[in-house]
Amino acid sequence: MKSTRIVMFGAGNVAIHLTLALWKAGYQIVQVYSRSEESAKFLADQVKAIPITNPSDFDNSSDAIIFSLNDNALCDIIEQVDISGQLALHTSGTIPMEVFKGKADHYGVLYPLQTFSKFREIKFLDVPLFIEANSPTELSNLKMLASSIAAKVILADSLQRRQLHLSAVFASNFVNHMYALTLELGKKFGFTFDVFEPIILETTLKAIESGNPMDAQTGPAVRKNREIVLKHIEMLSPDPDLQKLYTSLTNSILKLHFKDTFIL
Repeated sequence: MKSTRIVMFGAGNVAIHLTLALWKAGYQIVQVYSRSEESAKFLADQVKAIPITNPSDFDNSSDAIIFSLNDNALCDIIEQVDISGQLALHTSGTIPMEVFKGKADHYGVLYPLQTFSKFREIKFLDVPLFIEANSPTELSNLKMLASSIAAKVILADSLQRRQLHLSAVFASNFVNHMYALTLELGKKFGFTFDVFEPIILETTLKAIESGNPMDAQTGPAVRKNREIVLKHIEMLSPDPDLQKLYTSLTNSILKLHFKDTFIL
């Protein structure tokens, strides 16, 4: 598989990290597609590939084509590409593998469960890769490719990927939103975000090291300290939306730990 010639469709956050990981593992990246010439060239230059901005310029002599695109653009771009004998893959957590049905004979999914930022370095070897393919042969080839860039490769069908994606929204997007709210609330009270960094780091480490975040839960809700909870709710009265969110999260903690609530 190391002789595999790959065309990468996409030059966004996921595409950049995946392309670089494949290139560093010894794969040849022959083309990088993006609607933006600047983005295509930025990534192509790093892996000695040819940038393209027209899907019809796809090199159909390649061995594999990876679509690492926004879900809204994925299906449309696939329709514009003449996929022949290549192994066609996409990296989405929400789009089913069958998006390739009728377009490709050999296809599958390579879904990395991670949050990616363009200029933030990620140790790709630590990123779990979830894969599926339309035949045992393609699954074997895909597993070989995935195992060359990641230590943990897991079989997951389209339903399981959607379930993973949903769960990851809670683990990443919602948690980060809580940090943003912490920043805004802290500013109202005259505090900078850096004072919260130690508690954020310790909370995250405890959850990971314990293997069960329920065991790491602290705070007035899990202690059933009604007096403090009600005081917090009162303090949030100038912001009804945040007050409602605090109440909902408090009740969620109570339901998870005690199958009960005391805040209405």
